[in-house]
Amino acid sequence: MSGTAEVTKEQAAGQPEGTPVLELRDLRVFYGAIEALKGIDLAVYEGEVVALLGANGAGKSTTLRTASGMLAPRSGRVLLHGERVDGIKSHDLVRFGIGHVPEGRRVFPRMTVRENLEMGAYRFKSPDRDTLDRVYSLFPRLHERRTQLGGTLSGGEQQMLAIGRALMGKPELLLLDEPSMGLAPLIVAQIFDILKEINEQGTTVLLVEQNASQALQLADRGYVLETGAVAMSGEASRLLADPRVREAYLGEGAA
Repeated sequence: MSGTAEVTKEQAAGQPEGTPVLELRDLRVFYGAIEALKGIDLAVYEGEVVALLGANGAGKSTTLRTASGMLAPRSGRVLLHGERVDGIKSHDLVRFGIGHVPEGRRVFPRMTVRENLEMGAYRFKSPDRDTLDRVYSLFPRLHERRTQLGGTLSGGEQQMLAIGRALMGKPELLLLDEPSMGLAPLIVAQIFDILKEINEQGTTVLLVEQNASQALQLADRGYVLETGAVAMSGEASRLLADPRVREAYLGEGAA
C-alpha cells in the first residue's frame, strides 16, 4: 500500500496548508543493497505532533535518522521550511532548529545531569540559563539529580535527561524515537504529559512510538509505515478508530 498517491489521498482531508516545518519527498535510503525507505513522503507542520507508527523494521528510526542528517538518502529530498537540507551533517542541522532524541536515550554516563544538559547547548557559546530553568521546570527530577552521574539514573530519568538535553538546543522541531521503550506505564504517562506540555509551549514534534494508542491520543496526524513505505496516513483520531490500525497495533480484532 505504498506510494505517493496513497499519501496524497490520505492527507487531503487533514493536512494543514502552507509550507511544512519538515518535508520528506520521495525519500529512498539504503543499508548496503537493502532498501530501507522506499519513496517516503511525509510532512510536519508548525505546532503539530505527528506520530510515525509501524512494526519493527518498518523504517521508522531510519526516517528520523535521515531527517536529522545522521543518514544520507540515496535519492529524494529533506526540506526544512522549504529549504533543502539533505547532505548537511547532523551536528550542523542543529542550527536549523532540529533536536533528535535517539532510541535508547544515549546519555553520557560519566557526566553529571547538569553536564549532560549543557552538552545539548553546544552550538551556543554558553548554556542559556532560561532554557536550563525551563528544562528543570519540565523535569523537576533532573534538578534534584543535577549533580548525579547520568549512568546512575533510572531508565525513566535517563529518558527525561535525553529529552531535556535536546531541548537545550532550543529546537523548533523535536524528533523523538521510542520515548516509552522499556519504561513502566506510570513513567510513560508522565513522559507523554510532558511531551504534550512541550508541544503546547511551541515545539513541533515528530514522534516514533510503538505504543500506538498513546501516540495517536497525543498526535494531530499520523503515518503508518510498512516495510519502508507509507501504508496509511491521516488525522490521528481517524487512524485510532481505523480497524486495520486497531488490529495491527492495538491488539484488537478488526470489527
